[in-house]
Amino acid sequence: MKRIAKFTKVSYERYESDYADTYATKEGAKEVYDAIKLPLRATKGSAGYDFFAPRAFTLAPGETIKIPTGIRVRIDEGWVLKIYPRSGLGFKYRVQLNNTVGIIDSDYYYSTNEGHIFVKLTNAGGKELSLQAGDGFAQGIFIEYGITEDDDVDAIRDGGFGSTSKK
Repeated sequence: MKRIAKFTKVSYERYESDYADTYATKEGAKEVYDAIKLPLRATKGSAGYDFFAPRAFTLAPGETIKIPTGIRVRIDEGWVLKIYPRSGLGFKYRVQLNNTVGIIDSDYYYSTNEGHIFVKLTNAGGKELSLQAGDGFAQGIFIEYGITEDDDVDAIRDGGFGSTSKK
């Protein structure tokens, strides 16, 4: 297998800021940050890297949660990380990503937000979902992609969701 990426944490300062924006408090941010687990494959044959809940949460039917993962990823050019909910959560609870599939481009790593990966989940099913800190909730798969022969883009990203469409 070709090794094309590396997961790391965002800086504590970045995480604390995003944590406070998400949860309206900085309380507990350091403990959560220190316990963040980097994404891992469960088995040698797994395509997906499991993302782990940085803190416990409960998601009632119809509810949505935005999760600052504390994770960033350096990806070689020509590759993308696609993020999906864990298969079991989709199957058992109808948990889905609000953007259907998360797309993490290789240049996102260099954004002023340090390429901090957020995951926004909705429980579209009829059963409450409760996860503990450290439970897998999403999975990321690296995919190689190509570009057209006449592609001559030279714009540089600086931002997260929707930043490449802002002119």
